[in-house]
Amino acid sequence: MLVATAVVGPLALIPQVLPPAQAASAAAAALTPQSFVASAVQRSGPAVVTLETQRTVRSTGVSGLPGGLMLDPFLQRFFGLQSPAAPRARVERGQGSGVIFESSGLVLTNAHVVEKADQVMVGLPDGRRVAGRVLGQDTLTDLAVIRLAESGPWPTAPLGDSDRLQVGDWAIAVGNPFGLENTVTLGIVSNLNRNVSQLGISGKRLDLIQTDAAINPGNSGGPLLNAAGEVVGINTLVRSGPGAGLGFAIPINRARTIAGQLVAQGRASHPMVGIGLSSVPAPRPGATVPPGAVVRSLVPGGPAANAGLRVDDVIVALAGVPVATPAAVVTAIDRHGVGRPLSVKVLRGGTAVSLSITPVEMSNLPQAR
Repeated sequence: MLVATAVVGPLALIPQVLPPAQAASAAAAALTPQSFVASAVQRSGPAVVTLETQRTVRSTGVSGLPGGLMLDPFLQRFFGLQSPAAPRARVERGQGSGVIFESSGLVLTNAHVVEKADQVMVGLPDGRRVAGRVLGQDTLTDLAVIRLAESGPWPTAPLGDSDRLQVGDWAIAVGNPFGLENTVTLGIVSNLNRNVSQLGISGKRLDLIQTDAAINPGNSGGPLLNAAGEVVGINTLVRSGPGAGLGFAIPINRARTIAGQLVAQGRASHPMVGIGLSSVPAPRPGATVPPGAVVRSLVPGGPAANAGLRVDDVIVALAGVPVATPAAVVTAIDRHGVGRPLSVKVLRGGTAVSLSITPVEMSNLPQAR
């Protein structure tokens, strides 16, 4: 196929003939609309930032010689070694990603990106670099909020609704892996509500979005976008070794709640009732078992134990809303908050029992004192 194009100037009446391959490419470009990925990144990309952190780590003691020699001050001076009591400082630098979610200059990222940071510098896609201050961080959910030192307005990324995600939806990860700014990868939502305990991680309280979009070191804290360019998750983990290629993100609805608490009070609230849960076992052939969460343990003196909940009770509803999994129970308690009675419906030996449990702050559980 040949394409003729007009030329301005004295030769305006002479057509320009393109080679067939170039002509085909030009024609395809004219007919092909912009990809949804490009549109999504244009919508949120200007708000995706690079975080550069710095912290001073102090250590004491010397190494490399037998213990007896280290205790001799003369030999320490002879070999040019410091006294064990003299601290030595080194500077550790780190890097991650974040996303501006309020035009006043609030940045959402992972807590592990800014943990113990003495200094945070924020780099924008347009080349600007601004100092940042950590307003608050929550290690239990691995979320942190940073405020930019300069006044706005700043570009923001629209926050979506992670509760509307479905397995198979498009997932677009944006961040700065290995220090490579403005990197975009595409995948799908592979799973919803993937509990961190399934990944062998303890000490966290998270149900994550699983995706096959490439999330590499340095992507942590960056946004996971849907096809509309809305932030539906905050990238937090990547699985290496066996099972590599799996990425995980904190649902934005959870992150939005925690971020609001960090901005308002510098810390996050974690309601607890003092129970350990597991999924309902698969029923025997021909038997029916209602969905819910089985109580496997109780904290002595905790809210659930004091309210009369028992081991092997099956929780089937909270505040009148059915719950089908342990994750759903945790989410419902989180959203309910502390200090207010929560109606709980359980099955106990096939009999429905109604209870009222008042969640408390995690730090106020008897075992946490």
